[in-house]
Amino acid sequence: MRALVHDPSAFQGLGFAEVPEPLPARSQVLIEVHAVSLNFAELAFKAERCEPGEILGGDAAGVVRQAAADGSGPAVGTRVTTFDWRGGWGELRAVDTANLAVVPDSVDLGAASALPVAGVTALQALRGLGSVLGRRVLVTGASGGVGRFAVQLAARAGAHVIAAVGSAARGQGLAELGAAEVVVGLENVTAPVFGVLDNVGGDLLAEAFALVEPGGSVQSIGNAARRPTVIDFERERLRGGGRRIEPFVVSTPFGPDLAHLVTALERGWLDPQIGWRTGWDRAAEAAEALLARRVAGKAVLDVR
Repeated sequence: MRALVHDPSAFQGLGFAEVPEPLPARSQVLIEVHAVSLNFAELAFKAERCEPGEILGGDAAGVVRQAAADGSGPAVGTRVTTFDWRGGWGELRAVDTANLAVVPDSVDLGAASALPVAGVTALQALRGLGSVLGRRVLVTGASGGVGRFAVQLAARAGAHVIAAVGSAARGQGLAELGAAEVVVGLENVTAPVFGVLDNVGGDLLAEAFALVEPGGSVQSIGNAARRPTVIDFERERLRGGGRRIEPFVVSTPFGPDLAHLVTALERGWLDPQIGWRTGWDRAAEAAEALLARRVAGKAVLDVR
């Protein structure tokens, strides 16, 4: 079968190769992949995390070709969206039934493919803050895939959402998604916040932590800045204790959270915010655009 693999010699480190078809385990279904979505981290850090020739991709949506041998999961012909740490960007994918959700006919498979990594990350990170009803929540990197899901989910949970972006142009559309405030940088965020969902890292994470009120916390989701964070804890002690900063790691199984997000998509409560959609033959071009911050939200590739 044809698949997108890590190829260090190719543009953006992405190349097509003919690879063996996956052989599903007893608890896995085999799906025909119709659409995949790209995620910043898997592109930015692929050289460190993937071997040459390895099939990339966490997100893939399609149709079940072969049901799981153990009887779990959906039947042949069912439309699904799926997650695994690798192997999504091929014509076929074997995936555990615990990490998929059924997609109704009314939901586009391209939109459903945008949900697993970014949507579930935003949902689980928001849960990590605790109840946000009536509280101020800061989302940094709000214009990206995780950020746009986080803005919507936090707003629906009753938070006063402050969406921080790198430029005014990147902030377009965030108010319509539920952001009460859209700010460029954090200089104009003067009142304390209960929680932070940080997708940027670097110096901005340190600035965001300084804004957290007693009893609040930061979920450090990503490092789009690709720089380490240095926090002066002597200065932070003067601001008061009772604040937490936690490195967020998404947890499996994805199935229940994916099903929740698919339902929200079906009912119009959630917008996948697809900012770039094209055929997968233009995957390297889409990857370049995503890494260069020219994509507002998600980049989706149609496989078939």
